[in-house]
Amino acid sequence: MPPPFPITDHSDGHRFFNPGVHINRNWGDVLRWRMTSRGDRWPKSIDIKTHELPAEPDQDGISCTWINHATTLLRSATTTWIIDPVFSPCAEPWGRFGPRRVHRPGIAFETLPSIDVVLLSHDHYDHCDLPSLERLNNASQPLAITPLGNGRLLQRAGFAAERIVELDWWQNHKINDQDQVTLTPARHWSNRLSGTRNERLWGGFYLQTGARRVASIGDSGYDDHMFRDIRQRAGAPDLALIPIGAYEPRWFMAAQHCNPEEAVQIHRELEVKRSIAVHWGTFRLTDEGRKAPAEALAATGIPDTEFSVLDPGQTIYV
Repeated sequence: MPPPFPITDHSDGHRFFNPGVHINRNWGDVLRWRMTSRGDRWPKSIDIKTHELPAEPDQDGISCTWINHATTLLRSATTTWIIDPVFSPCAEPWGRFGPRRVHRPGIAFETLPSIDVVLLSHDHYDHCDLPSLERLNNASQPLAITPLGNGRLLQRAGFAAERIVELDWWQNHKINDQDQVTLTPARHWSNRLSGTRNERLWGGFYLQTGARRVASIGDSGYDDHMFRDIRQRAGAPDLALIPIGAYEPRWFMAAQHCNPEEAVQIHRELEVKRSIAVHWGTFRLTDEGRKAPAEALAATGIPDTEFSVLDPGQTIYV
C-alpha cells in the first residue's frame, strides 16, 4: 500500500518534518523549562472594546481585522476569509480547558460577515478550535483550506469532505477567477492529544484576492532562506500577517516561534509593504509578559505604519 502522503524533503510519506534540522521537544524538555523558568505574570483578564463589523473595502483594496491571537478576518471585493478562527474561552480540547483567554474577541462571532473561506494553518489548539470551526460551518458553510492531514479535524467540526481542500507546500487552489491561495512552508510542528506527533502538516498561506496579495506566515521559527524563497516564488505581498508572540525561553521556542526581532527580519525578507502583528496578547502560552511582544517590536525602531500592532478588533485597509 502506498504511503498516505507524498515523499518529499519534509515528509517520509507518513510523518512531516522541517527540512534540514528538525527539533522535536520532549517531556524532559518541558520539565526543564518549567523547573528553571520564571515566566512574567499576565493579568487574569483585561477589558477591551468590542468593535462593530468594519466597512467593506473598495473595489481594489482589502481590509484586515485582527480579532485575537492568530484569528484574522480578510475581506476583498470578491471573497471573505478567516484565518485560524478561535472564539472559545480556552485554547485546548473542547475550548474549555488549558490556557484561558484574557480578553474577549475583538469582533463578536455573531457580528461576523458570511465567511467564504476558512484557512486553517495547523492542528494546535490555539489555531484549530473545533467548537469555533463548527459554529462557522453551521453559519456559513465555507470552503476550508488546510495543509495535508488536517481534513479529518475539519470533518469532525462538520465540514463536508467536498468543502475541504488539503494542500502540500507550494500547492495552490483557485477559488474563482480573481482569488487563489498557495500553501507556503513554515518551520513548526504538529500534535494534538489524540494521534501521533507530526502526522499533520503545518504551513502559511499566500493569497491573491482581487488586486491584492497577502502572506499569512502561520506559526514559524525563523529560517534564513524560507521567507526569501516565498518572496522570490510568489512575489512581494501588499500585506503580511507575522507572529510576534510565544517566544520565551528562546532555547525551547526558537525552533517553532520567531521573536519580534526575527519577525522584523521576516518582514524585510518578504519585502512586504505593510505587516500586521498576530499571535500575541490573548492566551498565555510561554514566559514573556502580555505586552512584551509589542514593546519588543517597538524597540526595534520599525515604524508602526510599516509593521503595525492593532487592538483586538481593529481594522486596517490596504
